[in-house]
Amino acid sequence: MAGHSKWANIQHRKGRQDAARSKLFSKLSKEITVAAKMGDPDPDKNPRLRLAVKEAKSNSVPKDVIDRAIKKSQAGEGDDYEEIRYEGYGPNGVAVIVEAMTDNRNRTASTVRSTFSKNGGNLGETGSVGFMFERKGEVMYTAEAGDADTIFEAAIEAGAEDVESSEDGHIIYCADTDLNDVSNALEAALGESESTKLVWKPTTTTELDLDGMQKLMRLVDALEDDDDIQRVTTNFEADDEVMAQL
Repeated sequence: MAGHSKWANIQHRKGRQDAARSKLFSKLSKEITVAAKMGDPDPDKNPRLRLAVKEAKSNSVPKDVIDRAIKKSQAGEGDDYEEIRYEGYGPNGVAVIVEAMTDNRNRTASTVRSTFSKNGGNLGETGSVGFMFERKGEVMYTAEAGDADTIFEAAIEAGAEDVESSEDGHIIYCADTDLNDVSNALEAALGESESTKLVWKPTTTTELDLDGMQKLMRLVDALEDDDDIQRVTTNFEADDEVMAQL
């Protein structure tokens, strides 16, 4: 979906340029610790850990920070983290999925509910908006990686399902269970990706004007400001004029 693609790109650039870089590093480190705790501490033997490390590197997380996060898993840290997904509606009925990793379910649920309420949204039950998304693997490449035809051919050869190319770059989608294999094949053909992760891809979208986008971004920013929140996904759609004014 075009809106989702633009949002993914906005968020990606935001992660690279934000003053709150340490917060991003902390969330990526938490994912590495939990991934290492759930499987082998060697990324080559643990697909989830490999993807977590790859995403951390793409966001310029230093090697020593990554190594320290893996070591934490062996020291027993990460034992109490629970992965929880919250679903609800933001301003103008936009569907919102919030992925959290927390050691206190009650604290996180209370914060998420309050944040939705304060920013024109409503927290729903699990499954209330999930049916409007598909779980997919997402690999992002810059425009410099190749033209649309080159990227498309490489993606299909790697086992991907779909490619969205624009002047901002290329977004390649695959089945969630194929992400590790597809990203390896793409890396061999195209080099290091800009981002590799599991995402919720909208199957339906909600059109927003500038006012709606500004309200939505306030909700998303407030959610992402919480240390327990790993990722926020929405199903907004907005035209180029609205995006340019943000």
